[in-house]
Amino acid sequence: MNHSPDPAADPAADLTADLEALSGGRVVVVGDVMLDRFAYGAVERISPEAPIPVLTVEREATMLGGAGNVLRNLTALGVSADLIAVVGDDPAGREVARLGAAEVGDRCRLLTQADRPTTIKERFIAAGQQLLRADRESARPLAPAVAADIVTAARAALADPAVGAMILSDYGKGALQPATIAALIAVAHAAGRPVVVDPKGRDFSIYRGATVITPNRRELHLATGLPVDDDAQVIAACRAVIERAGVANVLATRSEKGMILLQSDTPARHFPAAAREVFDVSGAGDTVVAALAGALAAGCDLARGARLANVAAGIVVGKLGTAVAYPREILRAHHTADLVAAEAKVADAAGMLEHAARWRRGGLTLGFTNGCFDLLHPGHVSLLRQARAACDRLVVGLNSDASVGRLKGAGRPVQPEAARAAVLASLADVDLVVVFAEDTPLRLIEALSPDVLIKGADYTAQEIVGADVVRRRGGRVVLAELMRGYSTTGTIAKLNK
Repeated sequence: MNHSPDPAADPAADLTADLEALSGGRVVVVGDVMLDRFAYGAVERISPEAPIPVLTVEREATMLGGAGNVLRNLTALGVSADLIAVVGDDPAGREVARLGAAEVGDRCRLLTQADRPTTIKERFIAAGQQLLRADRESARPLAPAVAADIVTAARAALADPAVGAMILSDYGKGALQPATIAALIAVAHAAGRPVVVDPKGRDFSIYRGATVITPNRRELHLATGLPVDDDAQVIAACRAVIERAGVANVLATRSEKGMILLQSDTPARHFPAAAREVFDVSGAGDTVVAALAGALAAGCDLARGARLANVAAGIVVGKLGTAVAYPREILRAHHTADLVAAEAKVADAAGMLEHAARWRRGGLTLGFTNGCFDLLHPGHVSLLRQARAACDRLVVGLNSDASVGRLKGAGRPVQPEAARAAVLASLADVDLVVVFAEDTPLRLIEALSPDVLIKGADYTAQEIVGADVVRRRGGRVVLAELMRGYSTTGTIAKLNK
């Protein structure tokens, strides 16, 4: 499959730095704004008038929805934002204006069209589940003069050099007609700003010229008519969008299956789902476009922006209602995911063979090295980096606590095997860690039959355990250069002094 590794595995892709950079970005949001209302309560009986539940309302909440929820997500991430949208001359419109001003002050630029009502979505919720959603809306196009005013307002906002990106939040409610979209994209191009689109409808060609669009699986299917059940089908549909619609890149969101980013000039990137439990998907697409555009405005590339959007979306689907993700939550979720991923890279001998079989089916070469790795130091890191460079997948054999004690003497290891395995597994150069109880890894090497066996150059080829096994089966032995001045024994001696 034409996938490149997830950039989350790249040490250079520093999520902490990306989050800190967000506060220096500014994004203009244009689109369909609405008012989200929530009625929370309890259901304890069925109505005597009809076979429906009776909700006893206990509390109510009102917040910005649609493009307004994109705005909320941006400000939650620390990104400066402008909102350009249209409301009706009605109480709901005035409530949207009040909430928008509370978020961004006078950068909430709302136009009014008196003969169009403000869109309202009201959700009724009990026991964490939506019972009903009631919509009040008009989807007819804006008056030409109002549509022209949207473009004028966007041009003025993009003239500010602090603005780094524009979002088109299309909910299909009439604010973003094809001519308006084309004019807005042209304005952004003239200003040299990327355009992120949350699309709607069957015709994605109306977004021609956009930097990236973010359809969900259903939207991708409707726009292309292609199946989108597995990775290969999603990639094919994304490629069809790029070719037919004339957009540069597609970030396809797939709920529990994560995201796929297809750029016009690079292989597809897969981002596994970050959510541990899906509670409510309301507004998750708003979070994706906000995080992605915020990252682009802060100078991140698309892959790093997509990674950030994936983690943020995984947080909001675990909350009730149209929620937002905060930087502290994103960092916590990312660190948790790192720990889970590291744990998944620690296996027993049987698990090692399962991984090896899968890797070999993919045509990958397997490397093996081993050691105690008691107190990890730069010499260890250099060895592992050289080992990984010699193969496609690196398996590290780790001496058990009892084995280290026999080899190194009393007081060793300093770190228990579980801690040593976790540290090794957290390194990008290590693909699998296997703990062995014997004094040598010969049994592991015989079982794995690696293509490459790597040891430090302080050994001779004749001294390396398993070298004859590897050569006999057509493999090779690599002696890695040592980084002088580092040893666990020496470090412990210094600490004892």
